[in-house]
Amino acid sequence: MTSSFTWILLLFLTGHSADGFQEFALDRCVFNSSELDGIEYIYSMFYNKLEYIRFSSSLGKYVGYTEFGVKNAERFNKDPAELAARQLEKERVCKPSIDIDYQAALDKSVAPYVRIHSETRDSGGRRLLVCSVYDFYPEDIQVGWLRDGQEVTQDVTSTERMANADWYYQIHSHLEYTPRSGEKISCVVHHASLKDPLITHWDPSLPESERNKIIIGASGLTLGLVLSLAGFIYYKRKAQGRTLVPSS
Repeated sequence: MTSSFTWILLLFLTGHSADGFQEFALDRCVFNSSELDGIEYIYSMFYNKLEYIRFSSSLGKYVGYTEFGVKNAERFNKDPAELAARQLEKERVCKPSIDIDYQAALDKSVAPYVRIHSETRDSGGRRLLVCSVYDFYPEDIQVGWLRDGQEVTQDVTSTERMANADWYYQIHSHLEYTPRSGEKISCVVHHASLKDPLITHWDPSLPESERNKIIIGASGLTLGLVLSLAGFIYYKRKAQGRTLVPSS
């Protein structure tokens, strides 16, 4: 899948007041590569937040969206110099800026990190494993499962790639399965940042935090039983040591 980015070049306000009118123009570069064929230059004009006319380098002409915009689009489209000047903005303004973006960030790749956890278990013994893949760039990625070295194609679902709003992405793959003794289940990730597939094995043992909780709980239970037993023994000894006084 090809990513698409929008680069805002200019926001020009021609008039603004609390109780007046507002008109502004907006230049944008929409691109999915640094080549001119992958860049679209868009020039839009707005009046009170309503876009009334637009030039697109892909169309090579103006398009009006209101009665006023249609009249101006017809006028601009009859002027070859105006159209040529707008068309040149893609190469004059968009191309250098987009080249900088690719050199600074878009050509870089960041390897993901993977975490597998068990999310639910139903009464029938089936389990749900979740392979969470975080903080990777670029967006394109493949996430799959292996069971004893064989690719799993059934009972697998996945979320869409989700943007983190910081150039990075995350995705979560789910595997529903019935456990078998001694089997090995792995999550496999293919990404441009990786020379070889990243294989993460599922460890069914409890994480350290959970083990600590169990140990602390068991210790507390044992201590409670010991104290209860000590109290019972003390009570029995006190009862045996009492002197009975016959009534007269």
